[in-house]
Amino acid sequence: MKNIKMHLQFDGSRYSGWQRLGDKDNTVQGKLEDLLKKMTAEEINVIGCSRTDKGVHAQGLVCNFFTNSNMTIEEIGKYINRYLPDDIVVYNLSEENERFHSRYNAKSKWYRYTIDNNKYQNVFSRKFTSHIPEKLNLILMQEAATKLIGTFDFTAFTTMKSKKKSFVRTIMNINISKENNYIYIDFEGDGFLHNMIRIITGTLIRVGKEEISPSDVQYILENKNRSIAGPMIEAKGLCLMEVRY
Repeated sequence: MKNIKMHLQFDGSRYSGWQRLGDKDNTVQGKLEDLLKKMTAEEINVIGCSRTDKGVHAQGLVCNFFTNSNMTIEEIGKYINRYLPDDIVVYNLSEENERFHSRYNAKSKWYRYTIDNNKYQNVFSRKFTSHIPEKLNLILMQEAATKLIGTFDFTAFTTMKSKKKSFVRTIMNINISKENNYIYIDFEGDGFLHNMIRIITGTLIRVGKEEISPSDVQYILENKNRSIAGPMIEAKGLCLMEVRY
């Protein structure tokens, strides 16, 4: 049996996220599994490195699946891209050993949140950015971001309710930059809780608007109180850039 690893790019605008929700859902995983079933005449389970939310995009999502098909890697890649919707592309296919798992073997994930900081929204980037015309203090935002680098309980920055799962995650780096009136907030971590990046971003924007201070962010983190963190910003500005193994 072959274990096939694939990289994906997709525009998440019209999808309900990565994870399959049912037989007739509109998810990236669902589209892939339905297509691979037709290609191989097998029941295929595509394992994703991350469960991106509704409206989130990806430049480098990694996934893998097992098959008994005799098709070559090149044939599989050509077939998939021929029949996938044009807002999903598969690239960098390879055959891995049977122990490779796209989620469990991942060491870190790099996500980017993009803010259109122009006075008027750019119509051509509107599907991939959040428009915030107000001036943001990036120095304060970066200072606040440093409070979140490390291994912490991120209860205050998630909508996850489960009492059985750990809220502890490690953020290796948060970097904030600006180019041509676009602000990029880059996150690298070992994993992220449900809506964690969007809530952290919403909180950092409040700092940028000088509604709260960087020390307030540390207080929110330590008190594990979701109600005093910032709002959850819209999904369309978020993109999974790369998964590192």
